[in-house]
This record gives sequence, structure tokens and C-alpha cells, in this order.
Amino acid sequence: MRSLVTALDISSRALLEPRWAHVRRAVRDDVDLRSHILLDGGVVPLLESLRPLARWKAPVLEVEYPADRDLHLEGRGLRLVPSYFCWRRPTALADPALGPVLVYPVTSRPLDSFTRNGNALDRLLGRTRASVLTEVARSGSRTTSEVATAVGIAMPSASYQLAILRDGGLVASRRDGQYVLHTATLMGHQLLGGDDGELRPTLTVGCIS
Repeated sequence: MRSLVTALDISSRALLEPRWAHVRRAVRDDVDLRSHILLDGGVVPLLESLRPLARWKAPVLEVEYPADRDLHLEGRGLRLVPSYFCWRRPTALADPALGPVLVYPVTSRPLDSFTRNGNALDRLLGRTRASVLTEVARSGSRTTSEVATAVGIAMPSASYQLAILRDGGLVASRRDGQYVLHTATLMGHQLLGGDDGELRPTLTVGCIS
């Protein structure tokens, strides 16, 4: 047991500590994004923001899941928990006696491991727009001026490209004081990651309260 604890401590210091600030920022940005959606639009837009990993079909939330399962809330609330280490699909607590919790991937992929899938994304979106999406996804959240500087384009061009990505559901934008922060949506991350889009079993969460 001591050897196991020592090994875990070494791996944590080597693998996690150098990235911990990024992990915390990614989770915080996701919480901020979902909170703004909830405050601005209510519960339904919040649940809709989980697409494509989850689909709201009142009164049921359908979630991509490793196995078919029904979770009945029975008047209880559903706690949404963003996780940096949960990716590809959400998960729920296995013990039905515990409070309903849905753990879902944060919108920043682990370790900023973004690729552009060769030049396929460039052909689909155009080189500039693909670069803007990649920069926003890699950083967690970016202001318009930060995107313009990183990609090497003018501010009006960055604003235009971000607006198109936002209209296409690939980027979400929210105001934070005098700045507007842009974050890649789950759909944007999947486009960068080349998800195969295969059909998967679902977790059905009924009677949202």
C-alpha cells in the first residue's frame, strides 16, 4: 500500500501539478459559461447547451451513455458537474440511493491536444476560420483582441469570423465586464477532434425539477 501511495504521489506531481492551473481554469470557465446561460435563458437553454452529448426532450433529458439506463428524479433536482477528466460522454453515479448527479466533460479538451485533422478543417471552414476555432478551443476562453493577435488578423476580421462560428453553434460568447469572452462549444470541440458520431446507448433522466 505504501508503494502504491508513493507511486500515486509521484505521478500526481509529474502529470497533474504542472497542468493544475489549466484544469482549474477550464472547469471555472465551463461553470461561468453554464451559469450565464442559466441566468440569461433558464433551465431549458442550459440543458440544450449540453448538445450533442445530451438532448432535452421534455420532460426527459437523453444523454449519450455506455449502457441503456433510466434515472428517475422523482422530484429531486439534478446536479450538473463539469469534469476535466470526463471526456467523450457524460456519466452518472452508479448508486441510485445517492442524489442525482450528471458529470459531463468540460468544453476544453485534455492537455490542449488539438489537431487540425490535416487540412480537412481548412477546406471545410476556410483557413482563417479554422485557425480562429482552434485558438479559441485551445485556450479555454479568449477575447476578440486575443484571438486577433494569436491568429494574426485584424480585429474586425476576428469579430466577423467569431460571429459566423457562433451562429454555427461552434463558439459561445458571453460578456465579462468590458470584454466579450469566446469559448468553443462541445460541437466545436467534436469538430476539431473528428468524433465519429456513432449512435450510442442513452441514459434517460426523467422529470427534471
